[in-house]
Amino acid sequence: MYYELYIDVLFLENFLMDYILLLITKHVLCSREPVWRICLAALAGALATCVVVAVRIPYTFIKYGLFYLIIPGIMLIVGLRIRKGPELARGMITLYIGGFLTGGIFSFLGQYAQVGSLFFALAVASYYLASGALKMLSLLFHFGEIHCEVRLVYGERTCSAAAVIDTGNHLRDPVSGKAVSIITRHMAEKLMSLEELKSLRKIEYHTIGKGRGMLPVVTIDSLWIEGEGQSYEKPMIAVSDDASFGTRYDMILNPDI
Repeated sequence: MYYELYIDVLFLENFLMDYILLLITKHVLCSREPVWRICLAALAGALATCVVVAVRIPYTFIKYGLFYLIIPGIMLIVGLRIRKGPELARGMITLYIGGFLTGGIFSFLGQYAQVGSLFFALAVASYYLASGALKMLSLLFHFGEIHCEVRLVYGERTCSAAAVIDTGNHLRDPVSGKAVSIITRHMAEKLMSLEELKSLRKIEYHTIGKGRGMLPVVTIDSLWIEGEGQSYEKPMIAVSDDASFGTRYDMILNPDI
């Protein structure tokens, strides 16, 4: 028994699926890497898969290691620029969960569409459904949170804070439409005086379980996320009197800044 394998078809199918899985992982982990890096990583993954399939490898466990550990790791490093061990492990877990969800959804939808030309449409539908499911899970179990260190600059004052990038934070300024991050009052007092805090305008917010309220908001000069090597100019931050999130971190970053 033998199988006919068209290497070009294998490459295109792997490229599309790798691209979709990396997009899901990027979405869940709130990565800010550009789409061209995702394309490059998917291209590298598809090419590496074709090479492993085409080259005769004597030991099965080596081939499995390349398929399920090395190639996904390379895609995460290239596409999302993940370097640290814990972040890489979280990326691998997210990638595999996304793969299981996408594969299951794809198989389920595939039984109703037997035409090969519908592969792309099924893949796109699987992406949106799997991405939505993972997004819901991330909100429920908070594995969509990414912790980081930030440096805030306001006038001549500067302070550093432990922050979390939370996919559940969709707060926006109703006037400018800009994304708004949240800091504790303790951190805000390091950047401005009490008189300045009292004079800030307020915006409405809504949280599950705590209802609606008002938060003072201010536009600071810049925000620097350690490890990204990028400064965000004129970000908006709101000041919260709720110290409940200040036990582990002092700032909730809006993923859309």
